[in-house]
Amino acid sequence: MVTSNADKAREVAAYFAGLLEVEHVALECPELHHSDVGEIARGKAAYAYEVLSRPLIVDDTGFFIDALNGFPGSCAAYVHDTIGNAGILKLMEGVADRGAHFETAIAFAREDGIRVFRGVLPGVIVTPRGGEGFGYDPIFACGGRTLAEMTLAEKSRISHRARALEAFRAWIEREGTSQHNR
Repeated sequence: MVTSNADKAREVAAYFAGLLEVEHVALECPELHHSDVGEIARGKAAYAYEVLSRPLIVDDTGFFIDALNGFPGSCAAYVHDTIGNAGILKLMEGVADRGAHFETAIAFAREDGIRVFRGVLPGVIVTPRGGEGFGYDPIFACGGRTLAEMTLAEKSRISHRARALEAFRAWIEREGTSQHNR
């Protein structure tokens, strides 16, 4: 798992325990500017594979607000650092359509190429609720609760990253079965 976030690497390692051995590599990858988080993850994976020459995964996440034509999208971290949740709520004043979603793309690179797996978590923008949370967690609700109101375990089970990891895991399990049957 190529990431500067050791907690993310531990989460991924725990998710794949018993199936894959996951090692954390803190390699800084240049990030493409693109509206598609899958293309950003693909670019980071290509760079990391060129440097490391071994199978690896990277990810990228975006936050997309329907009424703002998908803004902040793949620039979610920059926008959060710049205007924060207060700025997003200001942009949403008087807007009836509160729909939004998170999307994570996981790119898996190995000698035969790069595959991208996606996970989406739909929800709505709400008035801040819950603990401090991380990033947009206090203003993003799904199933009637904000991500900041959920325990880390609850959030990890339903998250966009968990959904992308599920897609990757299903592919690995199918791949392993097809490799075994050859």
